[in-house]
Amino acid sequence: MKRFHVHIAVADLDASIRFYSALFGTEPTVRMDDYAKWMLEDPRVNFAISKRSEAVGLNHLGFQVESATELSQMQGQLAQAAQPYVEESQAACCYAKSDKYWIADPQGIAWETFHTLQSVPVFSAEPPSGSKSATCCVPVSILTSPSSAARGRAAPPPESDSTERCCV
Repeated sequence: MKRFHVHIAVADLDASIRFYSALFGTEPTVRMDDYAKWMLEDPRVNFAISKRSEAVGLNHLGFQVESATELSQMQGQLAQAAQPYVEESQAACCYAKSDKYWIADPQGIAWETFHTLQSVPVFSAEPPSGSKSATCCVPVSILTSPSSAARGRAAPPPESDSTERCCV
């Protein structure tokens, strides 16, 4: 079963935690110095906030799935969208290790489809040597896709090597 995912970058984590805890009627499921997450059942949503980005506001949307089979099915749906997408395996992001796919919609909004494998003690990890995949948040190639450019999202300057860097 899928769970809708929303990730918002915030300026004041403590104020945002107080606000969303009141709005949702419950405290976060995960709370770190730079991140909080609510795993709600009604509505069924994985709602996360973080203070890791310069830009405040919507970071990305997505779907969390419960199995590798569901992730594979979602990958098939992404392929039908006729937009480039990025695959990440064993990505460490938001205190979790996940397999995932990223795509940008025609407005340039990043969408993440992911299957969480386990918790990890860090927000993100450096990519393995030689990896061409980002390790957290929205991959640079999604931000620089034609649909993202149309929305006016600017990516950081590219590194000298072809390794993507993490986070907006």
